[in-house]
Amino acid sequence: MAPAENAGLLSEVDGTLQGHRDGHGFLLPDVGAQDIYLSQQEMHAVMHGDRLRVRITRYDKRGRPEGRVLEILERKKKPIIGRLLLESGIWLVAPEDKRMGQDILIPKNGIANAVAGQVVAVELIEPPSLYAQPVGRVVEVLGEIDDPGMEIEIAVRKYEVPHRFSAETLAQAAKLPEKLRAADLKGRIDLRDVALVTIDGEDARDFDDAVYCEPHKQGRGKTAFTGWRLLVAIADVSHYVKPGDPLDGDAYERATSVYFPRRVIPMLPEKLSNGLCSLNPYEDRLSMVCDMLVSESGEVQAYQFYPAVILSQARFTYNEVAAILGNTHGPEAAKRRELVPHLLHLHEVYRALLAERHRRGAIDFDTVETQIVCDDNGRIEKIIPRTRNEAHKLIEEAMLAANVCAADFIEHSKHGSLFRVHEGPTPEKRVALQAYLRALGLGLSIGDNPKPAEYQAIAAATKDRVDATQIHAMLLRSMQQAMYTSANAGHFGLSYQAYTHFTSPIRRYPDLLVHRVIKALLADKKYQLDAGKMDVPMPAKRPGRAAPIDPAKASTEIERWDVVGAHCSANERRADEASRDVEAWLKCRYMREHLGEEFAGTVSAVTSFGLFVQLDALFVEGLIHITELGGEYFKFDEVRQELRGERTGIRYATGAKVQVQVSRVDLDARKIDFRLVQESGEAKLVARAARDKAGLNARPLPATAEEELEQLLSRDRELKSVAKSARRGAAGRSRATASSVQPAHPVELARQVARKNQANKSSKASKASKASKAAKVAEQPARKRR
Repeated sequence: MAPAENAGLLSEVDGTLQGHRDGHGFLLPDVGAQDIYLSQQEMHAVMHGDRLRVRITRYDKRGRPEGRVLEILERKKKPIIGRLLLESGIWLVAPEDKRMGQDILIPKNGIANAVAGQVVAVELIEPPSLYAQPVGRVVEVLGEIDDPGMEIEIAVRKYEVPHRFSAETLAQAAKLPEKLRAADLKGRIDLRDVALVTIDGEDARDFDDAVYCEPHKQGRGKTAFTGWRLLVAIADVSHYVKPGDPLDGDAYERATSVYFPRRVIPMLPEKLSNGLCSLNPYEDRLSMVCDMLVSESGEVQAYQFYPAVILSQARFTYNEVAAILGNTHGPEAAKRRELVPHLLHLHEVYRALLAERHRRGAIDFDTVETQIVCDDNGRIEKIIPRTRNEAHKLIEEAMLAANVCAADFIEHSKHGSLFRVHEGPTPEKRVALQAYLRALGLGLSIGDNPKPAEYQAIAAATKDRVDATQIHAMLLRSMQQAMYTSANAGHFGLSYQAYTHFTSPIRRYPDLLVHRVIKALLADKKYQLDAGKMDVPMPAKRPGRAAPIDPAKASTEIERWDVVGAHCSANERRADEASRDVEAWLKCRYMREHLGEEFAGTVSAVTSFGLFVQLDALFVEGLIHITELGGEYFKFDEVRQELRGERTGIRYATGAKVQVQVSRVDLDARKIDFRLVQESGEAKLVARAARDKAGLNARPLPATAEEELEQLLSRDRELKSVAKSARRGAAGRSRATASSVQPAHPVELARQVARKNQANKSSKASKASKASKAAKVAEQPARKRR
């Protein structure tokens, strides 16, 4: 069934169900970009991941469709992960993925050897219905929830990450040689005498790139070239992983390695990823080399690709290289004295490439990445910021240059392949960003056809502001997510006309495909995609995007490349989601030990329901719900991305400094709740309080909550002082009129007023007379009556 792009009322739409932890759900249509809301009542007989046919029954005030389930096209077949519970004699499993929405009943004979409290995998026996819960049986017992590494075991199953190699793949890997053979060197350039080195993190285990640089001059006169020769050697995985092999099938299914704290789910078996394909020091290794000539201005003037055999001369870490570059006479440099000149040449070419990056206007945000340090039991010991030093940037620029050369080579050869595409903002996001920048009053904005240089100019102009984090986040949010596709649309963020991934074939399948294409082009051949790759499930449609191509209907070469690109992009996102889930679980477990403690934090995001705050010392994020902000109504300003109090006018925006208390940790939902204690007195709130209706227009706006409170108290003291002066003046006038007559007692005065009121009620005098008497009574002082 293929409904129109904008389905009308009563239209029938096919799609995949995405559940929500609150009980409702959304149908992600196979065709069309608008998701369809399903109420809790409609969710009784279906579960997250099912394929459904839905009829659109109404549209809400904002034009969003709501639907009713007509037919269940396909049930999700993967096992469901959850905790086995025993409640009132009934066995059930509470799914780890809260989008499932329903607990699963387990018959007594279906619990296998599991015990209450353990984490299990469940296979459905009976699906849910309108009047009955789903029924299942335990097919795997993972262990206790507190077992080390259990959070990873849960995540790989929850997100359906392939984590076991097939028997055929393991058998093929076992047959591979331990070292290079003479036949492996055929047709390769021998670079074993070149001082190539690897530069990676301290905890890296696979080394897929090595670099070398030397000054280079050639020619005379106008054709003279002065610059550097830069070599980037990448592990030649394609020599060992051939199309159609079991190794290739498993690698394609995974599409990427998945990185967790203390564990990696590799794309390739360890014999390849950490052995034959890893550019370990002092061992002969096969590689694909991108050999470039880089001018003094940082432009790549020429390049060539060729297969080679190399011998890495050293395994450097980022910190070690940064220390050598910072002090060429220090102890680190003394240990590697013979390689220091090569590192200095690498630094020179990096500076030239960096200057060219700035000239073309590539976007470069200063973001803080964190690293989780775990103990032996897999629990968080500490979270530390991961700073990018000169060595990180050096390797990054070298890899970018090689990737650009690979994209240029393939594009000019007009051969099908995968490009890494990053598009600029959609029209809707562009308009929203323009409105946000106008509201800030920066004097800077983006045009209707924005360029990366405009983004970079805004980022550079605002980097020292206290709300720089918010501004940069809005800039990032306006851009689309990068993906793999056959059509080259350039890379907006890096400001490249063509870009692909070539430098990490050990951990990314698109890089392996690019290697195969380049090898085919060097041999004047054409690389044909393996038809077996089309036999994959159709990737789920992403909210707000058009549906991917159905693999079964991919007939042309371009469509087949697009199917592979969609598969790799989807698995890349899946890997990111699984990694974030594990990190969130570890952080929640870590913060349970800090319940009730107070920390200084910074508002990292603002929503209509509260503030997300990142703790300055622990780098952990949690939510201050809007009900915790005080006893007034807060309105969310979508344009300014801030919450504003209706009574006080106080505003909360990204970058605000606050003091919070850890009030609640929900391990199952991966959520941490904070309670606002007070705003920090050391830093100003990013957003200032607005003028209120009480006459504060002439006063300077308060910068912090303390200043605002002091201003209100001062205003209150002034009003009280004015009222007190007025009372004193009136009392003085009364004393002057009454001379020395003693004032009546308050009780006696009350009696007098009562008697006069009674007399006024019974009087037949005119209204004018009553008013006159009342005026006289008010003017004359009270006297005692005997």
